[in-house]
Amino acid sequence: MSVDAVSLSVVVPLYNEQDVVSLLHEKIVEAVEPMNRTWELVFINDGSTDDTLERILAVAEGDDRVTVVDLMGNFGQTAALSAGFDCARGDIIVAMDGDLQDDPSYIPKLVEKLEEGYDIVSGWRKKRKESFIIRRIPSMTANWMLKRISGIDIHDFGTTFKAYRASVVKNVKMYGDFHRFIPALAREMRVRVTEVEVAHHRREYGESKYGIGRTFVVFFDLFRLKFILDYLSRPLQVFGAGGMGLAAAGAIMFLYVAFSKFYLGIPIEQKHGPLFITSIMCIVAGINLFTAGFLGEMILRNLYESGNRKSYYIRKIHGASRDENNSKVLL
Repeated sequence: MSVDAVSLSVVVPLYNEQDVVSLLHEKIVEAVEPMNRTWELVFINDGSTDDTLERILAVAEGDDRVTVVDLMGNFGQTAALSAGFDCARGDIIVAMDGDLQDDPSYIPKLVEKLEEGYDIVSGWRKKRKESFIIRRIPSMTANWMLKRISGIDIHDFGTTFKAYRASVVKNVKMYGDFHRFIPALAREMRVRVTEVEVAHHRREYGESKYGIGRTFVVFFDLFRLKFILDYLSRPLQVFGAGGMGLAAAGAIMFLYVAFSKFYLGIPIEQKHGPLFITSIMCIVAGINLFTAGFLGEMILRNLYESGNRKSYYIRKIHGASRDENNSKVLL
């Protein structure tokens, strides 16, 4: 297979999933091979502490369509997906979890829908096989909020199981736990997004990497996303407007206190002591907010003009189909 002849990349991050590797590979091959296109499977070992790496290397040894991206440690799912997207060579990239709760047989449906003219096709786990109270209720609430924050009408932002045009997903800068927000983060590109209902299975292998604590992380991330989508590119407008408003309110109070003191002869300490202190505090806070907005603008400019800082570090890329330059150790 030629290095440049890949039309579809399937990207799967793995962390301590040794029991599922062989079956996962088998099911992906069964799903993708009949599609009659050149493809690759990119496994990302996200610092697994079990035998996951050894088992995916064994799979790669017998299938030259498999690439193994071995990260130097555990950087989290978002960073692992970023590494996979960066290393993927296909024009279309399908991402999925590695625990077989996502059903690989739906990969052709995601790709087929993408080729109707969409940029992102999200899987919709309409019938999730998880705890209703611990997982499904928080998920439904978060998805409802995400719809309104992003303006993108899909039901399931949280699933990893999505198909992307490479030209879109490779230009989305992710950090933290923002992989679930890719459709929203890509909004500024005016992407066309839709969804396809997919099957969702109970976890039969290994243990879930997420507990109830993840719910609080997701809801905190929603506020971060709102700021990123609406205000990140113009922090001075946010902090500057707030700062000017506070400073203006403080100035009005201060002028009133000064008028009362110098024209009406009302002693400040007897009648307007708290108001005077409040006016000073508002003016100082307003100046600080305006300064924060100005500094934000400078930091943002530096961020855009600086180099591409990665959220992960690669120990080595393994794969028979990779040329020497793509297989070397990357730090």
